[in-house]
Amino acid sequence: MARIFCGIDWASDHHDVALIDQDGALLAKLRIDDNAAGLTHLLDLLADHGDTPQSPVPVAIETSHGLLVSCLRATGRPVYAINPLTGARYRDRYALTRKKSDHLDAKVLANILRTDPTEHRPLPTDSELAQAIAVLARAQQDAVWDRTQAGNKLRSHLREYFPGFLPVFVHFREGITSPVTRTLLAAAPTPTEAARLSRSQLRALLIKAGRQREIAPEVERLHQLLREPQMQQPPLVEQAMGAKTQALLRQFNAACASADELEAATVTAFATHPDAEIITSFPGLGALTGARVLAELGDDHTRFADARALKAYAGAAPITRASGKKTTVLARHIKNQRLAAVGYLWAFAALTASPGARAHYDRRRATEERHTAAQRNLFNRMLGCLHHCLTNRIPYSEEIAFPTTA
Repeated sequence: MARIFCGIDWASDHHDVALIDQDGALLAKLRIDDNAAGLTHLLDLLADHGDTPQSPVPVAIETSHGLLVSCLRATGRPVYAINPLTGARYRDRYALTRKKSDHLDAKVLANILRTDPTEHRPLPTDSELAQAIAVLARAQQDAVWDRTQAGNKLRSHLREYFPGFLPVFVHFREGITSPVTRTLLAAAPTPTEAARLSRSQLRALLIKAGRQREIAPEVERLHQLLREPQMQQPPLVEQAMGAKTQALLRQFNAACASADELEAATVTAFATHPDAEIITSFPGLGALTGARVLAELGDDHTRFADARALKAYAGAAPITRASGKKTTVLARHIKNQRLAAVGYLWAFAALTASPGARAHYDRRRATEERHTAAQRNLFNRMLGCLHHCLTNRIPYSEEIAFPTTA
């Protein structure tokens, strides 16, 4: 039976579908709505052209997310997420005039599977739990980035009219996200209001923020700090800026709450996954960072053919450009940015948690390698160990990962 390939050019409210055979001949084309009826029409079309559970028609589409992709994956068929830039380059093979249409794009995607199936990988067959962890971990990471952005906006605004407040949270581990900082700023958003706070009011605010120890010394520090002379805006301008601070603070509080709530949900879900014990056995990986690693790797252990493929996916492996007598080794920029971000945190934490990791990093630095490059190389090393441990279902071993020479 001839092989059939399906390409889908997706949009927000409709999708264009093209079916071709192994010779590239167009068998059918269809525009479906982005709803249950549209999905039914698509599955009926595939069934009419020989789609069966034993031999499902592969699908190429320029996204890896959304209900359509999720429903197609649920049918057990291979779904290929094609990079839009890749699709645009393939389009020139079929339309030298650079014409473009939704139907043509769907046909081009189907032809990508027909001509170069080995150059592209289907979406991994991750478990439902792994997919849920990915949603939570990515949402939590986005919330952290939103929190950082909101905090930077608030800090920048304070510099314009209330620079005397900035030293308040300098020695707090959480910085501007500290509950004490936010509670105090909500009660006194302007220099004039802050200077009027009495010691008893400051004490009440500290207790409200959850402070339990060394309250008296902190009250004295804040009482003195908020009364120090400083430059001030005109009264009406200061009052307006205080109102803006309250608005920014509400956004900041919402971002902090979202990050905390999503962190708790992520950690709880991650703890129930079979790979959690292996992942957190690695030095530098805790419950949250481990969940982020699992979110990007998934639990389909056939996804990466070897550790080298995983390292390239994470951006830890360098890329070599060779032309004639010139060879250049560069850092890889096309990578999974989320995995690379958690990899930086992982490698940094491993320096204090693993003697072998520290020695490895120091050896790289001794060769005049930059900190970032040495840290990326350590991440590369740890990824190889992680691939081995997950494949063989064994926990991390310091002696095997960083053997000592006699």
